[in-house]
Amino acid sequence: MQYLIYILILFSKILENALATLRLIVVANGKKTLGALLQLAIAIIWILVTGSVVVDIKNDPLKIIFFGIGSFIGSYIGSYIEEKIAFGNNMLIVILDLKNGIHITNKIRDKGYAVTTIKGEGMLNDKLILMIVISRKNRPSLIKEINKLDNNCLIISENAFII
Repeated sequence: MQYLIYILILFSKILENALATLRLIVVANGKKTLGALLQLAIAIIWILVTGSVVVDIKNDPLKIIFFGIGSFIGSYIGSYIEEKIAFGNNMLIVILDLKNGIHITNKIRDKGYAVTTIKGEGMLNDKLILMIVISRKNRPSLIKEINKLDNNCLIISENAFII
């Protein structure tokens, strides 16, 4: 019967930490109400699981181990889930040679992305700077496409908050 308490502690901490990791990312992306609801669930789970660990802790130190392992796994799972959901937007800044830049800009626009361009001066030749706001979910595929068109370009990715 004691093993059931360990399993309950483990899975409760996994759930709590996964939700806590998601909550941080959700709030960072401006979703305050969802963040508050997640915090409510986190607080309830935390008080229940912590209370069960603290009771008779001197006679059952394995509770601490399962508490820690659950925290570790939950944090990892939360990060994995967030990566798959990919909340938010990124600003891609692409710097490439001017002669190739117009062709690449048109290819990106043909895929439905809005691209703002600025002409720049590089050390050896003129450059075209592309600015593209894109959802984080679509970022990897667009970067792959741009690198196929010009593997010498420089791509900078930053978090973008649309206001």
